[in-house]
Amino acid sequence: MSTKITKPRIIVEPPGPKAKEIIEKDEKYLMQSFVRWYPLVVERAEDYVVYDVDGNAYIDLNAGIAVLNVGSTNPEVVKAATEQLKKFTHYSLTDFYYKVAVDLAERLVNIAPVEKPAKVFFTNSGAESVEAAIKAARYSTGRQYLIAFLGAFHGRTMGAVSLTASKPVQRKGFAPLVPSIIHVPYPYPYRCPFGTDDPEECGERTIGYIEEWIFGKLVDPSEVAAVIAEPIQGEGGYIVPPDNFFPKLASLLRKHGILLISDEVQAGFCRTGKWFAIQHWGVNPDIITTAKAIAGGLPLGAVIGTDKAMSIGPGGHASTFGGNPVSAAAALAVIDFMERNRLCERAARLGEKVIKRFKEAMNELEMIGDVRGKGLMIGVELVKNKKTKEPAKKELAEILMRLFKKGYLVIGAGVSSIRISPPLTIDEEALMNAVEAIIDEIRRIEKESI
Repeated sequence: MSTKITKPRIIVEPPGPKAKEIIEKDEKYLMQSFVRWYPLVVERAEDYVVYDVDGNAYIDLNAGIAVLNVGSTNPEVVKAATEQLKKFTHYSLTDFYYKVAVDLAERLVNIAPVEKPAKVFFTNSGAESVEAAIKAARYSTGRQYLIAFLGAFHGRTMGAVSLTASKPVQRKGFAPLVPSIIHVPYPYPYRCPFGTDDPEECGERTIGYIEEWIFGKLVDPSEVAAVIAEPIQGEGGYIVPPDNFFPKLASLLRKHGILLISDEVQAGFCRTGKWFAIQHWGVNPDIITTAKAIAGGLPLGAVIGTDKAMSIGPGGHASTFGGNPVSAAAALAVIDFMERNRLCERAARLGEKVIKRFKEAMNELEMIGDVRGKGLMIGVELVKNKKTKEPAKKELAEILMRLFKKGYLVIGAGVSSIRISPPLTIDEEALMNAVEAIIDEIRRIEKESI
């Protein structure tokens, strides 16, 4: 980026005429099975700045949904992918061999917090990684049941959406889903499903519920293959569990020979200030699912697990495009860039600063009910008032649209939370300017509602 940009540059009120034309064609030619946050039509992007087709420049606080951790069009990633493009673009890793995929698998095994020896299976997306993890867990344990959490998002393919319980619309119309999946409450400290305001007690009661009500009354633990959990729930609202939860969950699962699958699709690759979010609680899962940020914007996912968990035999699972050489080369460049620029440490440092500022604003503003997160995976939950904790859903939508009009790309999570997940390379001044813009819009909406 030739000139450092710390604030947006809006020259045409979005959506401009070029954007409107493309949106009209989108509605005509694409299945409208997804919901856009606002009418942004991207033309190009550099690092943390996104340009639309009408010439507006935006500050990016969502990183393409936590994908662009090393920034858009990262030069090192582009170079690695371009060099691989000149060699060969595809040759089906599940039928033949090539070095770049083996090199990447070795790097992933070395950074992943799973017991060694470990193995990798490559996919094309987060949902595919979850599908592979389901099969690996059932195959390696010989058990059929899976436990997931309410509020979780694991993808939209049939197996993944059977685990997902974030919003009813994501499951509506697709039944019957994959059988033998049980959902349990997630320890959401701000809205604990067990009626306590004490985070540690919320964690204890969640574990107790699994032991007493699931294992005691519904299914024998000897039939449970795995529990799958997002260390920090993403679509569910950027929910950070109590510190006691994952250590106690891991202990319970070990007691019964049940695998722990950590879904790091959104939280992985330095997003939370660690390579993988589960590391915040000192827990080693049996399987990790990844995608999103792994290849700097190119489609790639990976399942990393212990040898025992990753034991599907030849012919039992495969993927024509999984481990594509161009994506694999990009992923190696991503890991190199993150290590050399200490992006995990940078995310942790900037995240502390952002959380501190939002907590200061929470003391002033009635609408900010909760501020939570780790690294640059931060949720700011909006409520109509702090006593009732009634979600401010309409207000959230209005705030996000106003920020878009002013040049800040911010999205939501859960029912009424602002999601802060910028590229980890974002300029610090630009980031804090964006935080102040968000606080200003919350303040305006609050005054207007009085």
